[in-house]
Amino acid sequence: MKGQEQWRHALGEFLRSRRLQVVRADLGLPTLGGRSIGLRREELSYLSSVSVTWYTWLEQGREIKPSRQVLDALARTLRLSVAEHSYVMSLAGYSAPQPAGGPIPRTIPAHVERLLDAFAGLPAYVLAPDFGIPAWTRAFEAVYPNVATVAEADRNLLWLVFTDPYLRDLMPDWEVISHRLLATFRAEAGLRLGDPPLSRLVERLLGASESFRAGWESHDIDGFITAERLLRHPVVGNLHLEQHRLAFSDHPALHVVIYTPVASTDTPARLRELIGNEALRLLSPG
Repeated sequence: MKGQEQWRHALGEFLRSRRLQVVRADLGLPTLGGRSIGLRREELSYLSSVSVTWYTWLEQGREIKPSRQVLDALARTLRLSVAEHSYVMSLAGYSAPQPAGGPIPRTIPAHVERLLDAFAGLPAYVLAPDFGIPAWTRAFEAVYPNVATVAEADRNLLWLVFTDPYLRDLMPDWEVISHRLLATFRAEAGLRLGDPPLSRLVERLLGASESFRAGWESHDIDGFITAERLLRHPVVGNLHLEQHRLAFSDHPALHVVIYTPVASTDTPARLRELIGNEALRLLSPG
């Protein structure tokens, strides 16, 4: 089946990319042809107690079913992170990712909307499985006005981060944040990467952004972490915010991303000023 072929291909590409990034000295191996990074298939197979033929078939995306034990052994040898290990297991069908082919929400349930209303004074938005943004607060719009004016088809966090110059200017650490966002997207998309909406998004970004193309080819995987973010707003200056993400047990396909001001900075006052300016703009005639 086409979907299964895509998953096997994705698993093979990921394993190969990680095999070629292993630091040989970490495994007690000498340099190979002057190179200190990268393992041969035979070396990885031996260190993981896996048949080299079997492993080669894995990288080639052959129609085989690796066991949990085989994937665990490869993960240990490759020094995969928790997120990377989970990604590998999901591609092999050993976890419970979101069902491939299921509909991606374009609207939000009433209770999600009410929760978003409760965060009216904070920058916040709803995130769909394809990283689309179906809803947001006025405070988020004040921080990032383009979210309200961009075409609905382009109202996608991944697309906007990699193509909108406003966001690149807003985030002084754009290179780090954009790469981490892509790694998180890839980890969470998992088996859905073969779905038409996600595959079209990836194809568009591959053609539109060199940074995205380089990040996609790296096959990096990462999980979401709560962390502080610095935004350089053109009106009120630096905003020091902490980024959080909430999941819904009854709607696991949706998340709410919330930015709270760091209390030890002047961000609370700057955020109030920004929201006040936005309210005045909306009330002004014409």
